[in-house]
Amino acid sequence: MPLDTDSLSLLPEALNRLNAAFAHLPDEPQDQDLEGIKKVLNTVAERMGDNYPYQHPLYAGQMLKPPHPVARLAYALSMWINPNNHALDGGRASSAMEKEAVGKIAAMFGWPRHLGHLCGGGTLANMEALWVAGRLRPGTCIAASSQAHYTHARISEVLQLDFVAVPADSRGRMDMEALEAILERQTVGTVVATMGSTGLGAVDPLPEILRLQERYGFRVHADSAYGGYFTLVDNLQSDVRQAFDCLDRTDSLVIDPHKHGLQPYGCGCVLFQDPSVGAIYKHDSPYTYFSSDELHLGEISLECSRAGASAVALWATMEHFPLDRGGAFARGLARGREATVQLYERLHADPRFLTAVKPELDILIWAPNGNTASEISSRSQLFFERAAREELHLALVGLPRELLESYWPDVEFDQDSVTCLRSCLMKPEHLDWLDRIWAIMDRVGIED
Repeated sequence: MPLDTDSLSLLPEALNRLNAAFAHLPDEPQDQDLEGIKKVLNTVAERMGDNYPYQHPLYAGQMLKPPHPVARLAYALSMWINPNNHALDGGRASSAMEKEAVGKIAAMFGWPRHLGHLCGGGTLANMEALWVAGRLRPGTCIAASSQAHYTHARISEVLQLDFVAVPADSRGRMDMEALEAILERQTVGTVVATMGSTGLGAVDPLPEILRLQERYGFRVHADSAYGGYFTLVDNLQSDVRQAFDCLDRTDSLVIDPHKHGLQPYGCGCVLFQDPSVGAIYKHDSPYTYFSSDELHLGEISLECSRAGASAVALWATMEHFPLDRGGAFARGLARGREATVQLYERLHADPRFLTAVKPELDILIWAPNGNTASEISSRSQLFFERAAREELHLALVGLPRELLESYWPDVEFDQDSVTCLRSCLMKPEHLDWLDRIWAIMDRVGIED
């Protein structure tokens, strides 16, 4: 069955246990139009059927990973309370769970002391980190790789911070010579190290960035929204492993539990190694909650209202899957990476296909062979459509010729950008399904 329904049988018992906590309250009238609700829900189900099968292993396109049942159920259970983690008054239990969950994420990166919280996703998490960076280093600019997420430039514009894009090398990582040249001619306050770009899955050379930090004194912010959990994985290539092992030396970082952390959207997390940056968030709202003297999460967040359900779901998932190297959660990530490497090796050995950057995490870029960039782009689009008709769902990505030329010396680049195929094999099940995925690709690849 494509959708998990068996786990729903666990919800009533937990809901009854939650209900017992409020049994001392007077009864309230339950005036609900259940038939009307049922009709609307069935309509919703019909509308939601108009989707790609994101939850299935044959979906291997964008970064869409289904929440684990424990996350779905914990999130749903919390909806009978609907806590707001802006303040302890609005989400007493869920705020405590958020602090515990964030503490475990910080410990995963080697930060026993930290300041951090959950937020709506990587964009807002990065915005908070760059906002703090701009307050700490006014008048300086933000530098990030040209392959970094496009929102870094947009966030910098919103925050009225100068931004400079650093050229990428042939692996899609920040080019260190280019970065140093920029550092020589302008004042950079913060360098963003991308720990897994969303286009290529490339990991910036963090050890080298940190060496430059010693000379030039900039802050380092790690955008590990996509790749952060790979710090737990044991099958990374050596230089990528070294980069993740340096994350404890960064000033701030973000991670998205709703990518690899088995969470519903939206669930991001921002962390600062120095808790004193919390002073930057200070505000004097006349209607701040006053029932607790303890620092509440709304005092260290740009957001006000925040879904406590996200914290509950994350806490429950981490209880079920501790963030341990070698644990079940880490093994699942490693299986996705192994599937990606194996698919890359099959494509690389097949003359019908072109490969480029060897995958560093679990994103793979490839294309049907062709003589020119325009021909490859056209064939990529056609392959994408044909594969979808066989229920294998991929993604398309446009890449600059500068990144591809060294891999494809026989291709005539009659245009500056090439449309390629992109596969994100982030489900552990992708390893089991690899032969079936390859069988479809093999059929599509030999069609006229």
